[in-house]
Amino acid sequence: MASPCGPSPDFRKDVEAVKASPPTQPEGRAAQSTAEEPRETEAETPFSIYTTRERKWIAFIASFGAMFSTLSSYIYFPALVPMAADLGVSITLINLTVTSYLIVAGIAPAFMGDIADQGGRRPAYILMFSLVVGSNVGLALQSSYPVLFVLRMVQSAGASGSYGAAYGVLADITTVAERGSYVGSLIVLTNAAPSFGPVIAGVLTQKLGWRWIFWFLVILTGTYFVVVALMLPETQRKIVGNGSIPTTGVHKSLFDTLTRDRKERFDRGQEPRRDRKHHIPNPFKCIMILFSKGNFTVIMIGSITYMVKMTLQASLATQCIDVYGLDYLQAGLIYLPSGIGGAIASYAAEARLVGIYTLALLSAAGTVGYGVTLMKRTHIAVPLVMQFVSGAATSAIFTLCGTLLTDLNPHASATVQASYNLVRCLGAGAVIASQQPLTDAVGLGWCFGIFGLVMLATAPLATALKKWGPSWREKEISGTE
Repeated sequence: MASPCGPSPDFRKDVEAVKASPPTQPEGRAAQSTAEEPRETEAETPFSIYTTRERKWIAFIASFGAMFSTLSSYIYFPALVPMAADLGVSITLINLTVTSYLIVAGIAPAFMGDIADQGGRRPAYILMFSLVVGSNVGLALQSSYPVLFVLRMVQSAGASGSYGAAYGVLADITTVAERGSYVGSLIVLTNAAPSFGPVIAGVLTQKLGWRWIFWFLVILTGTYFVVVALMLPETQRKIVGNGSIPTTGVHKSLFDTLTRDRKERFDRGQEPRRDRKHHIPNPFKCIMILFSKGNFTVIMIGSITYMVKMTLQASLATQCIDVYGLDYLQAGLIYLPSGIGGAIASYAAEARLVGIYTLALLSAAGTVGYGVTLMKRTHIAVPLVMQFVSGAATSAIFTLCGTLLTDLNPHASATVQASYNLVRCLGAGAVIASQQPLTDAVGLGWCFGIFGLVMLATAPLATALKKWGPSWREKEISGTE
């Protein structure tokens, strides 16, 4: 992957070997590979008809939508206590709405990813954000815990699929060589949301009440829905090729009028679009992807990183309020260091300044340091520095894993991201559930020391990918495995 977004040069070469196809392929396989990711075989037939500026616009729309997958989760945290008081339930019951959100976030993208890969990007986006906008309106108006519980799951069903769908859009309009820089922007937005989300929520809760968190989301997601409906073109290559095949119905947008001349010019070189049969989403497709050794290894590296990151994020407000006596607004502000570190690291990863082993070590060290500083009750700046270090390292690993999975699966980019999401969200739910009992049993220092050791497990997985990845890929392509 000649991408400006990736790991260190040495590890990058090994990753290139994993993705490389063998020199010779059976004739049928070669045809299949060509169909999976069209290439510029002739100078007059570009990979995408969109200009660089247009592709940046499309990528921005997709990346901005992916931000809601994290914003909808993190913006909720500062409202837990006042929400419990208003609804007359315990904090434990309110925390169950967080758990249910995470569980649905692991399952729903399997459906949404398959819809995006088979039925088109626009139908998937319209469905997802119809659910998001509707659930946000309901959450702002509800006064019942059961309604809150159900609507949080509906909100998660819509928002969580936007991350994988965004990767799919990027795969449609960019070549492998240029994709990394676009993925870096996606990671910046998704990593910024956990920082400014709690801050906004803290201000709204303190000044206007917790319901205004959801009215804020209604305004934001409603505006985004209108932009998507009007200005996001269909990019699914099975439907529009390189963008030159004319669209109809739900796949057509006002954006198509900007490229009408180019569509007419390049459409001659594209196969005519066949009428597509009605497609029933198949969530099991994302599970089948896990049977690929290369995919599974990359997904495990990213999932372990995500699980450790979520233990830090879930504990941050609770532990700092308990140890340092912070109020709600201050508890929102302490999420800034991790998010800022993540945004910076996304661009650092683009420059290939650090490798996977360095990232794993930094993340493990930051995790252990965070637990020790809380245990010793040091100045609050110290655990926040640890959050910054860990946030930067984990975000760079996310960039690597997300880009690599898309490059390995250009024919099912949204589905593989759904598979990735399934493993990491269910894993995060498990470790978050175990965090407090583990803290009670061994203390904060040892608890996060254990999670730091878990983080180091990504290093041998990366070594396995480096050593056996090329042979795994060759067997998959040849059909011998």
